[in-house]
Amino acid sequence: MRALISVWDKTGVIDFATRLSSLGWEIVSSGGTAAALAEAGVPVLAVEDVTGSPEMLDGRVKTLHPRIHGGILADRSKPAHLASLDEHGIAAIDLVVCNLYPFRSDPGPELIDIGGPAMVRAAAKNHGDESGGVGVVVDPADYEAVLDELAASAASGAGGLSAATRRRLARAAFAHTAAYDAAIVSWLDEPAGSETEAAGTGESPEPAPLPPTVHLALERVDECRYGENPHHLGARYRPVGELTWWDHAYQHSGLALSYLNFFDADAAWRIVYDLGDAERSSAVVIVKHANPCGAAAGDDLADVYQRAYDCDARSAFGGIVAFNKIVDLDTVERIEAAAQADLIIAPGYEDGVVERLEAKRRNTRVLEAPRPDEASLSLRQINGGWLVQSPHTFASAPEDWQVVTQRKPTASELADARFAWRVCGHVMSNAIVLARDRTAWGIGAGQQNRVESGQLAAAKADGRAAGGACASDAFYPFGDGVEAAAEAGVAVVVQPGGALRDDDVIAKADELGLAMLFTGERQFRH
Repeated sequence: MRALISVWDKTGVIDFATRLSSLGWEIVSSGGTAAALAEAGVPVLAVEDVTGSPEMLDGRVKTLHPRIHGGILADRSKPAHLASLDEHGIAAIDLVVCNLYPFRSDPGPELIDIGGPAMVRAAAKNHGDESGGVGVVVDPADYEAVLDELAASAASGAGGLSAATRRRLARAAFAHTAAYDAAIVSWLDEPAGSETEAAGTGESPEPAPLPPTVHLALERVDECRYGENPHHLGARYRPVGELTWWDHAYQHSGLALSYLNFFDADAAWRIVYDLGDAERSSAVVIVKHANPCGAAAGDDLADVYQRAYDCDARSAFGGIVAFNKIVDLDTVERIEAAAQADLIIAPGYEDGVVERLEAKRRNTRVLEAPRPDEASLSLRQINGGWLVQSPHTFASAPEDWQVVTQRKPTASELADARFAWRVCGHVMSNAIVLARDRTAWGIGAGQQNRVESGQLAAAKADGRAAGGACASDAFYPFGDGVEAAAEAGVAVVVQPGGALRDDDVIAKADELGLAMLFTGERQFRH
């Protein structure tokens, strides 16, 4: 039995090769792997001794040879293939152990592996059936199981891996090369990847706004008890070979995270950091069903939490509470006095806070996490495909907003308008947010018409936004929405503008004595 071992990640490879050799396997290797095995005293046959050709082109060509690929690709069930091996003096290769260059760590042409993927794909293609085939190992985590099975097989006289194991390993191998190719494509889609193409043309190396193809390579890392409902399966996946903020999050206490915990906590975490960065202050967001039901910003975290909770205390029960600052003892006192949250997430906790949460809120999931990652693309599945867009952003700067009414907003009203608009951009459409003093006192979300969203927001605010701001994620088509805002007592309305009846809407605002701002951008979320 012959094995070809050529790996970049040498974790465990010496022990693996040592035990494989003790089972009577002949080992062929190349480059750094061959040197490492020889230094460790493992009997090894160099690839160039098998091929009769030296490595060349700085190692770019070493395993791309018929004496290697013929040995891997020969179908043992076909007499003609076996005859060809005999005719050309090629020994069959029964096991390929190979992992690829670490392209993601330092992307560039020199880390685009050619020989590795060719060997891996050849071995995976020829994994065979019950009559025999080639095993392929791309993950050091599989070494132990493969050795155990080969040892048991040798003891029974069978001598190789089972068809089921070879099939499992072949699947892992094709996933390995698919993820590798996907990483290269993603790199070529970046601006740096197109600099070479633009060189000498005088053109700016800017990529297309959206790539012509999108290649997803994801690995399952967390299993959920179930999906959105008990009859659904659910799990968290991440890009192969990449760590996200979720992988650096630490759960201090509480039940295991569910599918909806992941979904809602992700939304809350992104919103609280966006709001905190925009306001340059502490921020607290409470999310229910991916929608903020409470949001506030300010200097004192305990006060900010209390205002966020008071926005909609009924909806806050069982919600996700996100902080952009370390939770202190004063804040945990407010949390203890409020309704139980399903999950609390923060960048850290003062000494004693987690213990108090464990004592008072035993089932609440308490997470500590780094700030969220920046997204490159936003993807959403539809039947038969995907919708892809650039990630959610706020395009217009408040200093560029247009005052369209006779009355101009005061400095405090403008601050309320900025806050309301920021929160509104994270609320499901149709969205209306009523805010004052950096607190979202009324949030109307997900209604089929803007008037009813405004009515819901006004009912929740219950007068607490008087003198503040009303934000609408899309333009008001008629003046009735502005009337609803005035009835809620706000002093300024911020909206995108751009309706056919903008003049009528502005006239209504003037009639009611409101200030109105046009942002020039819509903030729909579905």
